[in-house]
Amino acid sequence: MKTKGLITFDSIGAYLKALDLPKPQHPLVSIIKFKGSKMSPYFLEHKFVYDFYMVSIKKNIKGTIRYGRQNYDFSEGIMSLSAPKQVFSFDESTDVSELSGWGLIFHANFIRHSHLAKHIKKYGFFSYETHEALHLSDKEEAVIETIMKNLEEEYLTPIDTFSQDVMISHIEVLLNYANRFYNRQFITRKHTSDDLLIRLESLLNEYFESNQVQKLGLPTVKYLSFQLNVSPNYLSDLLRTSTGQNTQQHIHTWVIERAKEKLATTSLSVNEIAIQLGFEYPQYFSRLFKTKTTLTPKEFRNSFN
Repeated sequence: MKTKGLITFDSIGAYLKALDLPKPQHPLVSIIKFKGSKMSPYFLEHKFVYDFYMVSIKKNIKGTIRYGRQNYDFSEGIMSLSAPKQVFSFDESTDVSELSGWGLIFHANFIRHSHLAKHIKKYGFFSYETHEALHLSDKEEAVIETIMKNLEEEYLTPIDTFSQDVMISHIEVLLNYANRFYNRQFITRKHTSDDLLIRLESLLNEYFESNQVQKLGLPTVKYLSFQLNVSPNYLSDLLRTSTGQNTQQHIHTWVIERAKEKLATTSLSVNEIAIQLGFEYPQYFSRLFKTKTTLTPKEFRNSFN
């Protein structure tokens, strides 16, 4: 279906047809081998969205794919993981004639009522931007390839009572390894992480030193991630790896440190400090301060006397 240039693939079969690939063995799950696939022209000329989860390694795409607000170069193989309802598009010059790699596609209904269905939202990488994709080492790619081969073998085996449970178990193992490898990427790309943290601190300083905090209140996770050009989940996961706190906790810690400084060095009342720091309700500021420090703002100030 096409609406204002947006093509929606609401079934796995329709998506595979656009890739000129065979019909899926199962309507709710499929293993794709991209080598030799040819996308229909309309697929390359429009934005598109699909109604299922996808885990893939794509190689040898000449050009860029736009995902959200970012362009990403897929000339090198990377692993990307996306959730339903996310919008993609190709650059006009994109050439997929030598596309290779593989993909796993599964509909939410395939995992419904399973352990994975209850926990799939914990995998934050499903809402990362494409430029936050996972760069695998050769060893890591081999691990993922082995899991995929096990999945493919089960996928091609005649369906029995255990088929779905076994496939879901393999998918969960695949996602757990992706979690592990993303955590490794946060650590090994420390220079990139450090740059992002420096930019975050500068952004917070600028926000509080301007009138934005009085006009808009405390900065939100969505605002900070947008300004830093990363997805909210990616920013929180990176911060959690680097500092042990997610973005919301980081904001609160940052604000409380500013509050301590004002309580110790100015004669401003607690209510005035709360308002300066963007709290609509001073009571909330006092509760947060006590949660973070075990002291009320007044008790903290009195400790200096």
